[in-house]
Amino acid sequence: MESPFQGYSAVVKPEWIDFNGHFNAGYYLVCFDDAIESWMGFIGLGTAHRDQHAVTTFSAQNHVTYVREVHEGARLSITTQLLGFDKKRIHAMQTMVNADEDYVAATCEVMSLHVSEESRRVSEMHLDPYARLGEIWEHHKKLDVPPQAGQVMAVPGWSME
Repeated sequence: MESPFQGYSAVVKPEWIDFNGHFNAGYYLVCFDDAIESWMGFIGLGTAHRDQHAVTTFSAQNHVTYVREVHEGARLSITTQLLGFDKKRIHAMQTMVNADEDYVAATCEVMSLHVSEESRRVSEMHLDPYARLGEIWEHHKKLDVPPQAGQVMAVPGWSME
């Protein structure tokens, strides 16, 4: 666990290619979202836990950074790194790597909320997944934080005031 969690891989399908001849922006998020499922299982918030406790997680915010082009047929691998958590939130960074050429293609910084399925409101997670996050944090806090984490989107020198 001395590295980010690796639980997802895919091959870029022809239908994921856009008019520019590269991986369509929307499908990056599809892959990141698919990768979150294995991450949730790893941290103890997988299907069995959700079914047993009538809870789920919602993505509250995603910030995708497109680093380098990806083309049809490329093999992708996505890792997930814990950046922070409390009893209601999980802050993580996903990194998509082109496994054929070994470069970072994109990142997705995600804030997930723990939600009661009954009330559809944010709720505190049970002790087991919270403790599991603590175990993971002991390792992930030692990792370098990807440079895309916490970036603000803005035009340099432009003020919205």
